[in-house]
Amino acid sequence: MPERYSVVLHPSREVINEVQQMKEQLAAVIGWYNSKNSLAHITLNEFETDARELDNIRKHLMAICRYLHPEPTRFNRFDTFPNGAFFLAPDESCKEQLKAIMKEFHQGFKYKTEIKSSEPHISIGRRLKPEQITKAYALFNTPALSFLCDRIALRRFNPERKQFDIVEEFIFGGEMKEGVQGKLF
Repeated sequence: MPERYSVVLHPSREVINEVQQMKEQLAAVIGWYNSKNSLAHITLNEFETDARELDNIRKHLMAICRYLHPEPTRFNRFDTFPNGAFFLAPDESCKEQLKAIMKEFHQGFKYKTEIKSSEPHISIGRRLKPEQITKAYALFNTPALSFLCDRIALRRFNPERKQFDIVEEFIFGGEMKEGVQGKLF
């Protein structure tokens, strides 16, 4: 029977802890909300697969990460999506770097996905009402979170907790593909 999985860009433990503190502060003001208990991450995709295919997907993720390059990343503002998401957004130069990583990942990931994200962000809350978003903006100062974006995590949905659990992390190898020149300065 297929299970639900997600692949995410995985931030540092310090960023995960800071975002969890933000979520707790927001919950103290507005009560429980969607995404409150989710660990900080940048979603790449979600898909379903069965256990027989999981080993092939792991090998595939290792192969993709072999050529991804670690990038210093800064999240320095809050923003929203029309669906009620309140999130941390990267600064403009980091946004472009993250989008490039996401694009390269999506081009390399050959399995059928149900959700594919190309807009880098770290959710604080989802499906918030306008008045809750107003309270969220009033609650927080300008954020200053940074980490080295150097890994993805494969996560499996845990139906009991209604959250994804990390199955395995894959570190970026930073190798150059044959026939591809390095970055221009």
